[in-house]
Amino acid sequence: MKKMDWSTIFHEITTKHDFQAMHDFLEKEYSTQIVYPDRKNIYQAFDLTPFENVKVVILGQDPYHGPNQAHGLAFSVQPNAKFPPSLRNMYQELADDIGCQRTSPHLQDWAREGVLLLNTVLTVRQGQAHSHRDIGWEVFTDEIIKAVSEGKEGVVFILWGKPAQQKERLIDTTKHHVIKSPHPSPLSAHRGFFGSKPYSRANQYLESQGLKPIHWCEGKEKFDE
Repeated sequence: MKKMDWSTIFHEITTKHDFQAMHDFLEKEYSTQIVYPDRKNIYQAFDLTPFENVKVVILGQDPYHGPNQAHGLAFSVQPNAKFPPSLRNMYQELADDIGCQRTSPHLQDWAREGVLLLNTVLTVRQGQAHSHRDIGWEVFTDEIIKAVSEGKEGVVFILWGKPAQQKERLIDTTKHHVIKSPHPSPLSAHRGFFGSKPYSRANQYLESQGLKPIHWCEGKEKFDE
């Protein structure tokens, strides 16, 4: 069985699909508009979580579209950014679930623990949510989800909200564990996100598979620019 890594998977995806139109669009956007995240951080989720390390996948939608926020990890923002409401609710549930108090708004320590923090769209124009929807990112990230599903076993997929839950069709649920709840957004968190205990449930499953649980509590690692 061939060794799987992101570079191999990226090559297979770009061989299978033509992303030239998306590439041209992004070239123009980055040269004429303010786009997040910085180009160097578009693929940070993959840089910090090698394929062989993936234990949990948390799906987001598109990056935050305000200054100094997005840096390539779903739900995470840069250290000096204002806490987004969804992340604040994620931390509230974390405290209620396993007693962790987190103070930093960035999640690089989770990524290094094996949590792939994957947005389904990887770029956005400043101030315009969903502005890069349907340019090709969804094709790319659907293939990433399928690659994790096919190439690994015993991964926990955490799907918050309907858009993320629609991706369950890409996951082989006979060999992976799916945790679903409403989104942590203030608009929906009180409809079942609070009390859903995703962190302890993920760890219980990982331990049942003989895998080391995720250390969800605050890490002391320095933020990588």
